[in-house]
Amino acid sequence: MPSVDRGIREASVNGVIAHYPLVDFAAECYDGSYHSVDSSDIAFKLAGSSAFRNVAEKCGPVLLEPIIEVLVTTPDEYVGDIMGDLTSRRGKVQGLDPSSGRTTVKAMVPESELYKYAATLRSITQGRAHHTRNFAGYEPAPHEVIEKVRAERAAERS
Repeated sequence: MPSVDRGIREASVNGVIAHYPLVDFAAECYDGSYHSVDSSDIAFKLAGSSAFRNVAEKCGPVLLEPIIEVLVTTPDEYVGDIMGDLTSRRGKVQGLDPSSGRTTVKAMVPESELYKYAATLRSITQGRAHHTRNFAGYEPAPHEVIEKVRAERAAERS
């Protein structure tokens, strides 16, 4: 059993979507036998690895992407532009908090879409807004993102 477990764990490191590690799964080995001549540690390890690869693709795995909570504090005249920019980055605006001529926009945005966001924010607001970021969790990536990641990983490997 320890050898089968080791094979499964090693196979999970090179997951089934773009070779990213597979997390949050359970595997159960409920039957097996041992033969004194044909059985070895490596044979059970390979059996576990092979079984994992055969089953993992059939289970419908998803690629998770990190989601960042973004808080943008801006003068009121730029709120519409900020919300439009966040939405164009696949962000989901969670709320607005107006306070004496300034508004704080709260949004959940995929981390991959926040590349060079500070420069864009300065450009949109003429340097009059600021933002903070906090990790919020993971969500399944859309199909387009998964295909893009697969293509990038394939290019890296070749």
